[in-house]
Amino acid sequence: MPGSVAPLDLAGVTIPHHFRCPISLELMRDPVTVCTGQTYDRASIESWVATGNTTCPVTRTRLTDFTLIPNHTLRRLIQDWCVSHRSLGVERIPTPKQPADAPLVRSLLASAAVGSVASRLAALRRLCALARESEKNRAVISTHETRLALLDIAFEGGEQPGCSDADQPALEAMAVLSMLPLSEAESAVVATRPERLHRLGETVKGHPSTEARINAAAVIESVATGTRSAETRATIGGMDGVMGGLVALVEQPGNPRAVRVGIRGLLAMCLAKENRARAVTAGAAAAVVRRMGELSSSDLERALATVELLCRGEGGREAVVAGWGGGAAAVAALVRLMAWKASGRAAEHAAGALVAVMGGSEALQREAVAAGVVAHLLLMVQGGCSDRAKRKAQLLLKLLRPAWPHHDFIANSDDFIQAF
Repeated sequence: MPGSVAPLDLAGVTIPHHFRCPISLELMRDPVTVCTGQTYDRASIESWVATGNTTCPVTRTRLTDFTLIPNHTLRRLIQDWCVSHRSLGVERIPTPKQPADAPLVRSLLASAAVGSVASRLAALRRLCALARESEKNRAVISTHETRLALLDIAFEGGEQPGCSDADQPALEAMAVLSMLPLSEAESAVVATRPERLHRLGETVKGHPSTEARINAAAVIESVATGTRSAETRATIGGMDGVMGGLVALVEQPGNPRAVRVGIRGLLAMCLAKENRARAVTAGAAAAVVRRMGELSSSDLERALATVELLCRGEGGREAVVAGWGGGAAAVAALVRLMAWKASGRAAEHAAGALVAVMGGSEALQREAVAAGVVAHLLLMVQGGCSDRAKRKAQLLLKLLRPAWPHHDFIANSDDFIQAF
C-alpha cells in the first residue's frame, strides 16, 4: 500500500495498510488476487470489473485474465488480527464461502453423474447449496451443458417418482433445476417426452415431500415459460396431476414458497386457453383469491394476472366471484387492489379482471363507482402506466359511464372521456 495513505481506524484500532482493500480502503473480508499479483476485497474488484474497467486499479496495467484467486493466507492473517483485537471490539471476519466457478461445477457434475448414491448426492447437494447462495453462482451454474446434464439425472428411473435412497439424486437434481431457467430447446427435452411430463405430474400431485412437490412445480413453470408453443403448454396442463398439484401448493398453509411457486405455475399454464377451464375445475380461482391478502408485490401481480386469465375461461368468472363471496365483494376487492398500486401491473390486471367480473351488470357497475374506481382509473390513464393498462382503464371508464353520478367532477370530465 502507498505509504502516503493514512491508516484507518476500526473501533479505535489502527488497521494495517496491507489488510485494507486498495479500492474501498476498508478491511478486506474476502481477499482475492488478480493476475497482476495485487490483492483486493472480492466485492470491490468485482464491482470494479462490472462497471467496465479492464485494468488493475493499483498498477493500471491491463487485466489479461479476470480469474480471482482467493488469498487464503492473507485472509487467515486478517482473521488472526481480528481475534487478537477482540477485546477492543473488533469482530472476526467470517470465512467466506467458496463461490461457484466453471471447473468446480464441472467437477460436481461429473461426480453427480456416476458413482455411489452417497457420492452423487453429496455432489448434487453441494451444487444446490451453491445455487441457493447467490444470483452470481446461479449464473455460473446455469449453462446449457449443466442444465441438460441435470435434466438427465432428474428424470432417470422412468415415469414414476420414488422415495427410496436410489431416487434421491433425481430429486436433488430437480431441486437445482428449480432455480434455473430453461431454454426453448431444453424445455422441449421435457415437453416432448410424455414419460417426463408424467413424472412431473406424479411428483407435483402426490409426492410425500413438500419440497419435492414445490421443486417439480418450479420445473413445470420453467418448461411452460421456456416453450413458445401454446399447444405444448396445453399438453403440459392436460397431464394428470399438474393442475391439481399446483392448486394444492397455492393452498399450502404456512409455506410462502409453495404459494409463490404454485401461482407462478398456474399463470404459466393459463397462458394457454385450453388450460383455463382445467384450472377452474381444479379450484384455482378460489385458491388464488384466498391468498391475495398475504402476497408480496410481484406475487400479487402474478396472482391478479392469473385471475384475469381465469375469468376468460369457461366458468372462470363465476368461480372468481364465488371465491370472493359474491359479485359485490369481488368488485370491492378488485377496486381495493387497484388502489394498492394504481400505476403498476397489479392495477392493470385488477382492471382487466374487474371488466370480466362486472360483465353487463348495472348493479355491479354502481358498486364499482361507489367504491371509488373512477378516480383510480383516471389516475391510470393520466399516470405512467403501460399503453395496455391505459387501454384497459379507458375501456372500464366507458363501461362505467352510465353509472357515474352527475356531480361537477363528472361533468367537467366529459371532454376528457370523449377524447377516448
